[in-house]
Amino acid sequence: MERFVIPHQHEITKQDRRSLNSHGSLILWFTGLPSSGKSTIANELEKKLIAMRARTYILDGDNVRMGLCKDLGFSEEDRGENIRRIGEVSKLFVDSGAIVLSAFVSPYIVDRDKVRELVEEGEFVEVFVDAPLAVCEERDVKGLYKKAREGIIKGFTGIDDPYEAPLNAEITIDTSKVSLEGSVDIILDYLNEKGVLPK
Repeated sequence: MERFVIPHQHEITKQDRRSLNSHGSLILWFTGLPSSGKSTIANELEKKLIAMRARTYILDGDNVRMGLCKDLGFSEEDRGENIRRIGEVSKLFVDSGAIVLSAFVSPYIVDRDKVRELVEEGEFVEVFVDAPLAVCEERDVKGLYKKAREGIIKGFTGIDDPYEAPLNAEITIDTSKVSLEGSVDIILDYLNEKGVLPK
């Protein structure tokens, strides 16, 4: 049936929307072990961006799995499909002229690279939240690492399922050494350097 799908070419472009918003648009893709600080940084960063009058949206792992991806499990195949769907939604936000903050463990390099390929060069910024496993376990407010160690949860990333660290992330932050405020400033400095922030 794909041969009968013909995209409509709308007249308003991504650049028109960026001009209306007075800032650039891209995907900030936060990846790292569970409890590394991805969502915490994304939330604090969004508050700073909103204060600058930037149009933003956060896509977060648990929240997306309550709706868009609630039919998926945690097998390697389902995780891949989860990231594929999120990547397509993130691309739509970029086209809308927004800064999308996507915070997902996304443990496999191949899945993250597929999202990168969906958008133009410079529109996918990989933010590796590189906290050591021991630190993530200490922060485990949901008790998931403990359940994984006890064998209650199977296939948990970092315990009995692998996490493939980025090889060439645009931004790397070790949240065991850098404060929340410092982490946000690193990303804001990057966005400012790339001319993405509101003018």
